Amino acid sequence: MSGKPSRYINRELSWLEFNHRVLEEARNSDTPLLERLKFLAITASNLDEFFMVRVGGLQQLAQGSASRTDPAGMSASEQLEAISERTHQMAVDQYTCYLDDVEPKLAENGISRIRTYDATEQQQTILEQVFENEIYPVLTPMAVTSVDEFPLLADQALNVCVRLKPDVHDSDEPRYAVIPFGRAVSRFITLPSDGGYCYMLLEDIVELFASRFFPGEEIVECVPFRITRNADLGIREDMASDLLSEIEDVIDARKEATCVRLELSDRVTSALLEFLQKTLSVADADVYATPGPLDLSSMMRLTDLKGFDSHKYEAWPPRPSPSVDLTQSIFDVIAQNDVLLYHPYESFEPVLRLIEDAADDPDVLAIKQTLYRTSRDSPIVAALVRAAERGKYVTVIVELKARFDEARNIEWARNLEHAGVQVIYGVKGLKTHAKVCVIVRREPRGIVRYAHFGTGNYNESTARLYSDASLMTCDPDLGADATSFFNSVTGYSQPQRFRKIEAAPIGLREKVIEMIETETERKRQGQKARILAKLNSLVDPDLIEALYAASEAGVEIKLNVRGICCLRPGVEGLSENISVVSIVDRFLEHSRILFFHHGGDERVFISSADWMPRNLDRRVELLVPVEEPSIRRRLIHILTLYFRDNVKAWHLKTKGAYRQIKPKKGKKTVRSQEALYREACDALAQAQESRRAIFEPYRAPEKTA
Repeated sequence: MSGKPSRYINRELSWLEFNHRVLEEARNSDTPLLERLKFLAITASNLDEFFMVRVGGLQQLAQGSASRTDPAGMSASEQLEAISERTHQMAVDQYTCYLDDVEPKLAENGISRIRTYDATEQQQTILEQVFENEIYPVLTPMAVTSVDEFPLLADQALNVCVRLKPDVHDSDEPRYAVIPFGRAVSRFITLPSDGGYCYMLLEDIVELFASRFFPGEEIVECVPFRITRNADLGIREDMASDLLSEIEDVIDARKEATCVRLELSDRVTSALLEFLQKTLSVADADVYATPGPLDLSSMMRLTDLKGFDSHKYEAWPPRPSPSVDLTQSIFDVIAQNDVLLYHPYESFEPVLRLIEDAADDPDVLAIKQTLYRTSRDSPIVAALVRAAERGKYVTVIVELKARFDEARNIEWARNLEHAGVQVIYGVKGLKTHAKVCVIVRREPRGIVRYAHFGTGNYNESTARLYSDASLMTCDPDLGADATSFFNSVTGYSQPQRFRKIEAAPIGLREKVIEMIETETERKRQGQKARILAKLNSLVDPDLIEALYAASEAGVEIKLNVRGICCLRPGVEGLSENISVVSIVDRFLEHSRILFFHHGGDERVFISSADWMPRNLDRRVELLVPVEEPSIRRRLIHILTLYFRDNVKAWHLKTKGAYRQIKPKKGKKTVRSQEALYREACDALAQAQESRRAIFEPYRAPEKTA
């Protein structure tokens, strides 16, 4: 691997560029108003996680005086400095978008935030009643007389810091109190209005009536603030005799982790700011003073208001797949042909049916499945419980280390264990991120294994929001590979050679590099060579170097990378044959699809893995070949359609910035997500029309003896 910094883009700055592209959707006046608010909320939520995980980890590295640099040649301190500059500018852009554009337009269209100074007399009366009945009895001010007495505040929860006038009989020092909001009181207080929806934020009401908390005291200042804690806390699996208990300890430890960001109103005085920085140990670079409401992610609540559908996207409900007749047994459908579902354009229902039917089918002997992230009331978990209770052999790999879903997964794991499911908590030292389910069924032809491989989680909720591929098959080799995979993960057997699939951390990276090098060699021999890949992130230096070598040989390489991309495209003599696009639209692009021309014997794969060291070295992932010709052709079509997008696509430039692609004059516009949805609608309509064209006669009942 070359150590030249110019060969790589820093991963943290690349991610921030992705969040900027999301912010551009909020700033786009062609996007429906409530969808703009939604994109704005997403950018804020994204930044919350970025600070918790990436900034927290970098701060630990910087404090440890680590001299190591990243592939782009930046030390931890240099990265933190660049991140601070970029995120402060991003915060300015977020609030400019919200205060100068989105919020005024919301008010024009009937969704109004009421300030204390413009509440009507009727609204003032309601506010006082709400405060006395719902807020004052719940919230509790906490006096702070020293750093040691500062309360333990919840991560990312809102608080108000109050500065009281000094007690002249005691000292001239200012006195402070903190009022934590917690989760019990809604932040959005609905107010009566002549039309539309009016609300006031909780922090504004608390400030309005703050004197009620401190009778007889003079309030000098009342400022809302919010802290973000470091969540990049490691799990010492080698020291843990009980992984579940160790995970619970990490969840608890996050509550007391160091503060990596302080957000507060820009109305704050230097005295109160100094007090908060001192008590929370926050440097100047980690302070974000904002001119509007804190926590813009909470504005997501407003996007679900009833009666404002004209300000939302046209509904695109998932369409039933024409490949799956749910009036038939799902096993019969898969036995006839492999099935590809492309969510969210096609319904996730067949995947649910596969697992639910397996739970109830008396011929099903065993179900083996991975669970990384699931929905809150998961029908899949319910089906697995039911299957175990009916005497089927059920094995589930529950990944307890799925960040921020640990508590839910612990709950699922316990529920499954109580039902008699064999629960495995992943592999020591690795996260099990693969998406696979195998069902063993007794049939007249013998034992048949039905497998589902996916690029997304077993979560019917996110399957309506994320683009992902599902492959359902009873291919004997893939079924055998799925079984071998579970045996490797759940037992003590050594990782083994699979018939068709490849798995990380052993084999997957090597297989992809082998496919890239094959294209490189073919091009050197004068043959046609081409690589198309759709990923969420591209960070791994070994794969990037393999792509650079392929480009230098003349291989045409088109990459669709939604988020982080550390590869520099278009560098003369290095990557001039590589182009990178990113699609940001109403659905989150999440599928991983790979194509290699392979001398005309086209090879297509779906995968759970992004091209990042963490996925390839520290996670259990799968790479699955797609061999059925019609499905392979469809995936190639999907890949190429993304590269034709000239409405929601962004082109990565050599220095790491992105330029939005616009249709050339006179050229047809292509919005890939809309095109995929229209294709799903057309395919269903054609299938229904075809079925109507078939005449099926009623036959006389068979005579009985």
